[in-house]
Amino acid sequence: MTKTRQLLSLLAVAASSVSLLAVQAGVAQDSPIDDLTPVTDEMLNNPPDGDWLMWRRTYNGWGYSPLEEINKDNVGDLELAWAWGMSPGGRSQETPLVHDGILYLQNSSHLIQALDGATGELIWEYEYELPDEVNPNGERSKAIYDDKLIIATRDAHLIALDAKTGQLIWDKTVANYEHGFAFSSGPIVANGVVVQGMTSCSRAQPGGCFFTGHDVDTGEELWRVHTIARGDTPEGNSWNGLPLESRHGASAWITGSYDPEQNLIFAGVGQPYPWNVEIAGLTPPSSDPNVTNEALYTNSTLAIDVTTGDLEWYHQYLETDSLDLDYAYERILVDLPFNGEMRQQVVTTGKIGIIESLDRTTGEWLWAKETAPQNVVLSIDQETGEKEINPEVIPVIGETTFNCPADPGAKAWQATAYSPRTETLYLPTVEFCSNTTVNPLDPGEIYTGGGLQTFSRVPHPDGDGNIGQVRAINLTDQSEVWEYRQYAPITSSTLPTGGGLVFVGSLDRKFMAFDDETGEKLWESGPLSNSLESFPISYEAGGKQYVAVVANWASGLGRLASLTPDIRLPSDNPATLYVFALPD
Repeated sequence: MTKTRQLLSLLAVAASSVSLLAVQAGVAQDSPIDDLTPVTDEMLNNPPDGDWLMWRRTYNGWGYSPLEEINKDNVGDLELAWAWGMSPGGRSQETPLVHDGILYLQNSSHLIQALDGATGELIWEYEYELPDEVNPNGERSKAIYDDKLIIATRDAHLIALDAKTGQLIWDKTVANYEHGFAFSSGPIVANGVVVQGMTSCSRAQPGGCFFTGHDVDTGEELWRVHTIARGDTPEGNSWNGLPLESRHGASAWITGSYDPEQNLIFAGVGQPYPWNVEIAGLTPPSSDPNVTNEALYTNSTLAIDVTTGDLEWYHQYLETDSLDLDYAYERILVDLPFNGEMRQQVVTTGKIGIIESLDRTTGEWLWAKETAPQNVVLSIDQETGEKEINPEVIPVIGETTFNCPADPGAKAWQATAYSPRTETLYLPTVEFCSNTTVNPLDPGEIYTGGGLQTFSRVPHPDGDGNIGQVRAINLTDQSEVWEYRQYAPITSSTLPTGGGLVFVGSLDRKFMAFDDETGEKLWESGPLSNSLESFPISYEAGGKQYVAVVANWASGLGRLASLTPDIRLPSDNPATLYVFALPD
């Protein structure tokens, strides 16, 4: 480790009054990583209780830890075990991975580190060099399989590192970053195939984004599935007659969840670009009866065969999105009764705050549950899930509309989580609205996202002043179990555990634990070094349970922070990994 990086790490942790352990570059003698076992398909299907091997820990996307050493009775004793100062700057939404007590951490600078999960000591580090013109924001996740740690980079590469040493095994270019391609999510390894979704395709080559499957041993591409429908098919004719080069968006922000029995990845796709349907060319509708304007496969779940890359089915939740209220995030797989019959379901929550479920064998729409207040959807067809959109909220060029939620969404990057203990989904939400104005597009200008729209974000006019919420929704009967409300926006994902707890973080630099059955707050950290827009995990090292979370500033906080100007955050954007445990 360079002296500069050592100093940055020390300074970041000192800001939170935490002593940083001395570190050494390279693998030390008698390191715990010497006993690292290869990660097998069986481990990914049924991970050891103390491991966290993928973004939401398990293929089903639950984000649940079965560990129960830390529980309702003793969580009040939880204290800081160690902390690690990360690279400052950037926008990190980091999810550490843990295997055999080794914690793998990715900094926003694409510095990858292996740490002893019990002590925080550095074992090795590898720094991927990005082109100077590429924004060095960190990714949300990574994958581990066999002896490889697999990373997706901001310049659209996939790389594999030796999990024991940090040495580069392979490096594959998936797309040309100079055309606008980038990765923001991490991969998932399923049935020996590395699956990765592409983002930032609005300025890229014609035809939008895609998912790719790669050989885990070599990185060679095996298949590619486009997220913008093409060809002379009903799906390809859903873009209002636009030529392929005029179809933009459909980013794959999150890779998805995997069903080993069906060998299917269930992944979400974002909205069309530009956000405004008029500027995007999706309205007025074509006079051709064979041409529609729903813009498939945007705002959809795609069911993709891992081996072949075949698209088995899709379901679109929201047509012609003009408000950036996409359905691109986590997919949770559960087997639960619906209308008296056991159904294999895939559950997701869109930015509108509506939870929706599909049958994951057929794509049939099953049910919806509204959570946060909204004025976008007037009604939902209970047979098909088709939505009636409020015409008063659709932005018109040169005019201002009032929409709830605002563009960051009632729920967005902060992932939901499911606990099999309670059959309950734990949902972080934010209540706020926006006065939205659409400005005209200059002739010849290439428009890709939300830059033409002006947002004035405000708390919900009918709210009680508590902008942040954690909601507990039973997925068997869709009833609300409990709700917690506070002034500061909830900014992290939820983490339920076998100890009957739900952990979550918020804008005001607090990390909290709740009773999973009642919603009673049982523990709260002191202020950490920064806000928390990340994905907390729990793991075991040396026979002891730990809970880890990254304090950071990421993509959504700048927009949420305007709602609570009295909550001040560090201007230099430090990022720190905090690890909590019970006292010895």
